[in-house]
Amino acid sequence: QVQLVESGGGLVQAGGSLRLSCAASGSVLSIYTVGWFRQAPGKDREFVSSINWNGGRTDYADSVKGRFTISRDNAKNTYLQMNSLNSDDTALYYCAAGFPITFRSGRNRYWGQGTQVTVSS
Repeated sequence: QVQLVESGGGLVQAGGSLRLSCAASGSVLSIYTVGWFRQAPGKDREFVSSINWNGGRTDYADSVKGRFTISRDNAKNTYLQMNSLNSDDTALYYCAAGFPITFRSGRNRYWGQGTQVTVSS
């Protein structure tokens, strides 16, 4: 069983930065792709970014390319560095773990509870 716990959310002014962390329990995480989704009020959950099991492949939504960077330092910790934040980035951010072929679709086996990011203009 894998449990994911997000941290690092908060309130930031437009143009600012935040770093989200996802801490995982359970060593099986080393075989999964890990990444982030977000859901803004009244909107569907959307893919943000992912990183494969060895950190060698990353993927980003077009809306965050060039501003967000995903990384992982071992089988347990994954990070999302978010720069140049704007009001469109305001959302509840979820960490997820799953298989690479279906990860972006949202059909992932493990999910965290989410951490709120609010960008003020």
